[in-house]
Amino acid sequence: MLLSKLRSYFITCPLICLATIVMASLSLLSSLFDPTGRIQHRIACSWGRMLLVISNVKLTVEGLEKIPSSGCFVFTPNHLSYMDTPAMLSTIPLGFRFLAKKELFSIPFLGYHLSRAGHISVALGNVHASLKAMTRAARIMKEKGLSVLVFPEGGRSETGVLQEFKEGAAYVAIKAGAAIVPIGLIGTYEVLPMGSLHIRGGHVHVKIGDPIPTTGMVPRDRGRLTALLRERIVELISEPAPVAR
Repeated sequence: MLLSKLRSYFITCPLICLATIVMASLSLLSSLFDPTGRIQHRIACSWGRMLLVISNVKLTVEGLEKIPSSGCFVFTPNHLSYMDTPAMLSTIPLGFRFLAKKELFSIPFLGYHLSRAGHISVALGNVHASLKAMTRAARIMKEKGLSVLVFPEGGRSETGVLQEFKEGAAYVAIKAGAAIVPIGLIGTYEVLPMGSLHIRGGHVHVKIGDPIPTTGMVPRDRGRLTALLRERIVELISEPAPVAR
């Protein structure tokens, strides 16, 4: 355990910081030449894969065939760890943007990078501002044909247990007329639990469920859709994970 912690603190974490600075700098540079954000997204996906390799995380994905090769969707994984983000970037084959909490956009360098990459700031404690951000996300989806990723719990689970869902993801999907895709993440909490800097490595399983269509739904249906979404994710994370090879 001691050697694992020393490796994490003095090798893994510094390498992650270095990779993040280098890739974020490349992403910012590319934004000067590519206003669509496609190159930035590819760089972000490469960054995600790099972090998994550095952290000695093996990724197993189920259900990737359920995501069509075209169209826009609202991807909704459960949220356990900072490792969820690189896992999602390494898994989802379509271009997408994150709905991220506003505080991240205030961090020097990181916040500017998030804005330049087209990610959307959400003020979780402000209902009016959150509604405005979600409406903007739905508009971007329709106008640009982009998908978005929303963590429906609103934040990481402190215990690894699935939390109650907020209705924002359902609202965005309904307003955009897009299907919502349930995703179950298993193992990221064990790799890097909330409040820890000890990256343990290990196996992470990503389970993609069947997209839930929102055709014919209106914003007042968001509570029903949110309940159905949570049921689907509970099913995904409750099923036995495949045996890692």
